[in-house]
Amino acid sequence: MTIRVLIADDQALVRDGFGMILDAQPDIEVVGEASDGREAIELARELRPDVVLMDIRMPHVDGIEATRRLGAEGAASPRILMLTTFDGDDYVYEAMKAGASGFLLKDVRRDELVSAVRVIAGGDALLAPALTRRLIEDFVRRPRPGGGAGEGLGELTEREREVVRLVARGLSNAEIAASLVVSEATVKTHVARILSKLGLRDRVQVVVAAYESGFVRPGEDA
Repeated sequence: MTIRVLIADDQALVRDGFGMILDAQPDIEVVGEASDGREAIELARELRPDVVLMDIRMPHVDGIEATRRLGAEGAASPRILMLTTFDGDDYVYEAMKAGASGFLLKDVRRDELVSAVRVIAGGDALLAPALTRRLIEDFVRRPRPGGGAGEGLGELTEREREVVRLVARGLSNAEIAASLVVSEATVKTHVARILSKLGLRDRVQVVVAAYESGFVRPGEDA
């Protein structure tokens, strides 16, 4: 199956560079390019890509608002892989809340970019290592009381709560499996059940719910 990708960035060189890398892959096709968030929304609705590479800072409509508007369209919305030059930027956390499924720094290696697109298209979420735990702890230090998906955390089994804590630390399924001494397939099952019980789209939203509800607090061990 070919992964259809839309690239949204206000810098032509970035669009061209990422486009060349992705189009060179046998299973990826760049179906369009957008120079701002407004155009990204229009093209995403017209072209129905599987993944949108979305720059955070763009004119007219920024990447966060574009992500929020596309996400509001429900199951028909593409998965958003957010691009940023900032490894400690408050905008990244806002993008998590808006519904982005993954984050990469713009200086990402080509193999990491290709892998990230495949991961996102496959239904998983991705946080670049440079953004994971430090970003979460920097920008989620003000947990908000209850509400939303956080209320459902108490309905999870003890093992599912363990998985939530490890997801909130930024661990991959393989790392969680090693920590809990279970198979990776078992972890995937736990994550799927957590998403279903909490009504969430992916593990990035699990991170947001865990921290904002106070279930997991910055700096604590899982």
